[in-house]
Amino acid sequence: MRNRLTVSYLSDMALVRSRLIRLATMAGGARSIAADLGRATGYVARTYGAPAGVRGLTLEGAWLAAHVASYPLGLIRETIQDEGVYRTDTLPPSRRSLVVADVQAAGTPILLVHGIMDNRSVFSVFQRALRRRGFGLVHAVNYSVLTGDLRTAAHELRTHVERLRELTGAEKVHIVGHSLGGMIARYYVQRMGGSAAVGTLVTLGSPHTGTAAAYLLPTPLARQLRPGSDVMGELAEPAPDCSTRFLVVWSRMDQMVLPQGNARLIHPDLLVEELEMRDVGHLSLPIDPRAVHWVASALARPHADDHASRSRYGHLTRVSDTLREESSPA
Repeated sequence: MRNRLTVSYLSDMALVRSRLIRLATMAGGARSIAADLGRATGYVARTYGAPAGVRGLTLEGAWLAAHVASYPLGLIRETIQDEGVYRTDTLPPSRRSLVVADVQAAGTPILLVHGIMDNRSVFSVFQRALRRRGFGLVHAVNYSVLTGDLRTAAHELRTHVERLRELTGAEKVHIVGHSLGGMIARYYVQRMGGSAAVGTLVTLGSPHTGTAAAYLLPTPLARQLRPGSDVMGELAEPAPDCSTRFLVVWSRMDQMVLPQGNARLIHPDLLVEELEMRDVGHLSLPIDPRAVHWVASALARPHADDHASRSRYGHLTRVSDTLREESSPA
């Protein structure tokens, strides 16, 4: 009888202890969540409360309204039109300067890939700006809004790239991807041998290490965009043969990539140049004049300098907020 009482007492004490430990763990978790919320609230207040943040929010709202109005036009498939950039007699001075300076850069096709639930209309401003700078063939594509798998979309992108190369005779193309479009293009370049056909990949607000916002959607595609997903694991693997140059534009005010730093691309095998913005929303990245200018200038720059930097350092990151670039080898 005494042994039974002893066993019962010990069992009760173990149960009480486990419950106390559970309560302590829950209390610690609550304190951690409260601290995270406090930091997040402070970050939001500093970012959106500043004058630059207010301007960014105003621009984001205005562009959202304009984009909604132009969205139906973006559903129409765009035909490929080569404007003959190798002739300079009919070109305005701005375009003629690029053709004369680097005919290869001017003649390299640029493919624009939109983000989730969007279409090519998001690049209306970006496309015109590149053409004014002298790039002869800037083509935007649409993929299905019902896309449920990033890998499948990457295969479709490969078809677009090969078709563009075949029609233009170009050896390589440049790709500009906004949000999900950048991730689709990166998977194609890094995991499907696309670096042989893509000279430069530009990503605008793409969640390179996932985004917490993807937890809000229970779809297969959203699960692939969560931090730690299988797709993110694949992209983190070594890529020693990837020769494509990456131009990464991200913003500390991005409301879709959370945390915002996940839009940065840090990989030991990839050549990366980075533009950090502080007052631009997610949707406004393709229309921000600083981002457009930085991307256009980088695309017009000969690639030989980048390959020399890569052979010397292996990885190059340029961080800029006001287009005053600071370079440091990693």
